[in-house]
Amino acid sequence: MKTQILPVRVIALLLIIILPNVAHAEQASESYQEIEWIALMPKDDLDALMNPPDYLLGIEDGSEQDSVEALNEKEGVDENTKRFQKALSSTRVIDTYANKRIRIPGFIVPLQSDDSQQITEFFIVPYFGACLHMPPPPPNQIIHSTSPQGIQLDSLYDPFWFEGTLVIDTEENALGTSAYRLKLNKAYPFEEE
Repeated sequence: MKTQILPVRVIALLLIIILPNVAHAEQASESYQEIEWIALMPKDDLDALMNPPDYLLGIEDGSEQDSVEALNEKEGVDENTKRFQKALSSTRVIDTYANKRIRIPGFIVPLQSDDSQQITEFFIVPYFGACLHMPPPPPNQIIHSTSPQGIQLDSLYDPFWFEGTLVIDTEENALGTSAYRLKLNKAYPFEEE
């Protein structure tokens, strides 16, 4: 009998020592899938945005006509314009990215900060000035995120890398609507590799 108990105790001790190391090794080997922004939008939305109506080319940036509202008020629009309008406010997402560990470059649009001016809630956007100028990116090109410890943002021009788990979740704010949320693990200044 005693010869059987000793191996069981040894096996239990080995499991206590080895299993946490195996789990840690598996976790360390998990990497983030680096993605580009256009991967987060359905192809037909991208096609519509890449082929804007001709009359938009004559609109001056920042003018009254340079808004989603002005575009929606335009009378007698053709199918191309309707599809473009729909793509500008699309919340359609790519389901295969749900709960995926991703890495994506982007810019921070601050939504909330703490007492020490660290950014604690923000949108991640593909280009500088998105949401601050009209029109904002479509919701499927905006990612909502939070950072309880806060992120030091010296300038809105500063790009970052963001790593975390992407969740399909709509968040509305006065600055825009996001169709995704990132459970942030890490944000750090962008450097080309």
